[in-house]
Amino acid sequence: MSERAVLVETSTAGLDGDLTVPDDATRGLVIFAHGSGSSRRSPRNRAVAAVLHGAGMATLLFDLLTPAEEDVDARTRRLRFDIALLAGRLYGATGWVAERAELHGLPLGYFGASTGAAAALVAAAERPDEIGAVVSRGGRPDLAGDRLPRVEAPTLLIAGGRDSTVLELNRKAAAEMKAPAELEIVSGATHLFEEPGALEQVATLARDWFTRYLSG
Repeated sequence: MSERAVLVETSTAGLDGDLTVPDDATRGLVIFAHGSGSSRRSPRNRAVAAVLHGAGMATLLFDLLTPAEEDVDARTRRLRFDIALLAGRLYGATGWVAERAELHGLPLGYFGASTGAAAALVAAAERPDEIGAVVSRGGRPDLAGDRLPRVEAPTLLIAGGRDSTVLELNRKAAAEMKAPAELEIVSGATHLFEEPGALEQVATLARDWFTRYLSG
């Protein structure tokens, strides 16, 4: 398995990332969009990524903000909710992946957490011919606004059973979507899926969804 640090060049910034490509990476590549106040080092996203590696999928985890922007966001909490900015970074990262010869031909999917899920849905709406599947963990799909019905990629929305506000937002989002969309509720889980076994359920659901749709 190849693991290396990369600089993801987008039109607005160079962003630090970690690219992992298993030796048998034939099923696809999943680009992660982390949640508010997090980064490419998110232990929850990395746990999900490890399960995807075991299923023959490559992953790219990268920072949506530059270090300077993270400093601003730490003070203002403003950029983490700038979905247009975050989606633009994810859109740019998708273009960066497309230019890598070693990744050519791998079907692409998005995994978004919290506000990163909204960014993933917006970016997927803008790249309908490239993104084969989307998974949202504890996401805010409502923040995708009018792009939500434009998403064509099959989308799995995962919410914790005890994360009542986010769960209701996900129910409404699933009803608004025109693409194939399913809502999976992890019983007893709160927003960060910190309960025993909860994150493992998320990883299994994500693996099965990407296996189903990225593999055709």
